[in-house]
Order: sequence, then C-alpha cells, then structure tokens
Amino acid sequence: MKEITINPVTRIEGHARVKINLNDSGNVDSAHFEVVELRGFEKFMLGAAVEEAPRITPRICGICPTSHHLASAKACDEIFGAAPPSTGKMLRELLMTGQYIHSHSLHFFMLAAPDFLIGHDAPAAERNVLGLVKKAPDIAKKAIEVRKFGQRLTEAIGGKPIHPSTCIPGGVSHPLPDAKRQELLEMSKSSLEIAKEGWNIAKTMMDQTDLSFGAVDTAFMGMSENGRFSPYEGAVSILGKDGSSLSEFSGEGYLNHIEEYSEDWSYLKFSRLKSGEFYRVGPLARLNVVKEMGTPEADAALAEYRSIFGDFTQTTLAFNMARYIEFLACCEKAVGILSDPSVSGPDVRTPVSGIAKSRGVGIVEAPRGTLIHDYSVDENGFITDCNLIVATCQNNYGMDRGVEDVARKVVVNGELSPSASNQIEMVIRAYDPCISCATHAIGQMPLDIELIRGKRKEK
Repeated sequence: MKEITINPVTRIEGHARVKINLNDSGNVDSAHFEVVELRGFEKFMLGAAVEEAPRITPRICGICPTSHHLASAKACDEIFGAAPPSTGKMLRELLMTGQYIHSHSLHFFMLAAPDFLIGHDAPAAERNVLGLVKKAPDIAKKAIEVRKFGQRLTEAIGGKPIHPSTCIPGGVSHPLPDAKRQELLEMSKSSLEIAKEGWNIAKTMMDQTDLSFGAVDTAFMGMSENGRFSPYEGAVSILGKDGSSLSEFSGEGYLNHIEEYSEDWSYLKFSRLKSGEFYRVGPLARLNVVKEMGTPEADAALAEYRSIFGDFTQTTLAFNMARYIEFLACCEKAVGILSDPSVSGPDVRTPVSGIAKSRGVGIVEAPRGTLIHDYSVDENGFITDCNLIVATCQNNYGMDRGVEDVARKVVVNGELSPSASNQIEMVIRAYDPCISCATHAIGQMPLDIELIRGKRKEK
C-alpha cells in the first residue's frame, strides 16, 4: 500500500481531501472528493426566533455571509407576509452585487488565475497570489482595489463588511445616505474600468481551457428573471443534459424537484433531481440558463464566451470564465443602481405585525450557486424546522466525478506528480467550493490528497 499526502493545498475554502485508490497495476481504480467535517448548522437554528435568522445565518461563513443574510431575509418576508418596498428591494440587490464583486474578484484573480497566468505546472511556491503579485503586480493591485469596493459596498448597505445585519423582515433597517451613494458611485465606476480591462486577461484563459477537463455530464439549475441574469430574485430553471428545459419552480416548490442524500465517503450531503439525474449550479449553470446578462459589457463578453463554448456547455473549467462575466455584470449593475438617486430614498421597509405563515422559503443565487433557506415556525415565530441547501452540496457530485476523471488522466505508473496533483485540485477549484457553508467546520482547513495503492485503507 502506498500513500501520498499533499499538505497544504492552497486556494480552496474549507477542509476536504481527495482519495485516489489504485489497483495492483498502478492505475486508478476509483477516486473521491471527501469532506470529513460534520454538517450541523440547521440544528443550531431550532428554537430561535425567526426574525433572528438573518443575523444568525451569516455566521455560517465569512466568504458567503451576504448570500445567507439575503436568503434568510427573503424566507422571513414570507413568514411575516411583508414584501420589501421598491427602495428596500434595490438596497438588497445592491448588497448582493457587493457580494458578487467581492467573492468573484477574489476567486478569479487570487485563486484561479495563478494556474493559468503562472502555469498549473509551476512550483507551488510560485503558483499563488504572491506569485501573481511578482509576475503581474498591476493586475494584483487592481484586483485588491476592486475587492475592496465590494467590501465597502457590503459595509455601507449591510452595516458591516463581513456578516451583514441590516436585512430584516420586510426590507432593510436603514436607508443609504445620498453622500455615501455618491462616494460609492465613484468607486463603482473605477471598479468597472478594472473589470473591463480584466476581461482581456480572462479571454486568454478561455484559450487555455481543455473542454474535456474534469468531464461530467449533468443537468443544470439556476435562477433568472425572464431570461436575464438576476442573483436576487426570479424563477429557478432546470435544464437537462442536452440543454432542454425540464422544469421551473420558486419558493416551496423546490421540494417537488430536488432531494438530498448522502454517500459513505463524505459528510458533505449530495443533491440530485427527484428523477435521479444529477445537476450542477453556479456561474456555469447560470450562463447556461440565461439569455442575457442585461448590461452591455457583460453581454458582449457573454457573446465571446458563447463563441467558444456555445450557448450550453458542460465544460467544467468554463466555470472560471462564467464567473468573470458575472463579476463584470455586477460591476455594471452597481454603477446603474448607484446612479439612481432613488436608492437613497427613505421608504426601505414594509412594517410587520405578526406571523402570517408558518413556513417561508428564501432562494437567491449565491456566487457559488442556488442557495435555499427553508424555515418552519410555531405560532410564536420560533423555528421548529430548518433546512439549508447550499451550492457546494449541489455541486458535490460534479466535483467528485470530475476528480476521478482527471485522476485517471494524470496518475502515471502509480505516481502523483506535483503538477498532476494541482490539476486534480483545479477541478475542485473551478467550482469555488465553500466547505464552511456546506459543513460549518471550525479551525484551519487544508485539503489533503491521498494516493493509495492496493486495497482501500482500513479506518
């Protein structure tokens, strides 16, 4: 039996490992993406007052707190029967825009780009954000600047740059001062120029994309508003493996279409369609679903993207380019919203008077994919049941099968080279998984890769 452990593996958020089992000939027999931390956050919510949920759930993660905050607030809107007024809705959409700008710029420039701009076979000491700073300091500096804008936008609307707290049942807790709006508008214009310039870098990555890398054929699921990219609200569409429309749902209807299940090699739950078909979510899924981004620069980029990948693609590494197009669209959207003085209006919340429904479901498109918060409450508004379905669980099957696909191609004579190891990690990295959201673990979170020859190691 032979074991190879790679530790630490960088540029993934969370604690996971890849285990590759070799047969006696040194060829890959099987490979799995494994998460070994316990998921349990739903149990923490039981007994809490539901209006506290939008303040509790952002603590799930420091990378995706805004997405949980908004999904939770939307579920509470249903329970209290209070839809936000126009200005409150605009502020929530702007808050989600800040989440995308921060998260997508972080992943693209600092986590994904080193593999392409420095090289996936470069030494690990160079293939990272510090290596990017050394090779392309101007790119790195601008990436930090635009990420800073995403954080400042989150802080202005959400009250804090991390773990926002201003979304409450019926809207948001306070308006956006006009002076702050104008300050953010100038920052948004600068960020948009950086995003436009960065598309030229992203296009070079498209030219390097192996269409069969991490191959897996699945259905796709994503939200849009009448065919337009819309992270905050809209109907959720499900497309088949061939791109055909299978179904559409909103709110509580998700239970008629998807189900969760588990496998014995991972604590991370899996999701699939009720038909038994597997699906994926996230930037790749959303660009398969939408007809347009709704902003000029992003629509032009989408046309270039589709000239290479088509209107519908299964290509795993296309996640990276799809993510950049969404980043570009959100920079444009931020400029558009902040250019409208009405976003600083005073009418930001619909008053609530009591529990209107015993159940509420909030669905948003988090940067990593469709996020569902489902709460049931008693007559006093205390949570009796809670289910959270996060993107990483829904992409679990795709990551697992993609890992095995690449492992079969890069493991040679029973040996796993550093370059081969990184190529396996690139499959996982393309999905930008958030293991904290999926498992809610505590502590330092490396990813280990183990190569095991012969029989599976006994636990």
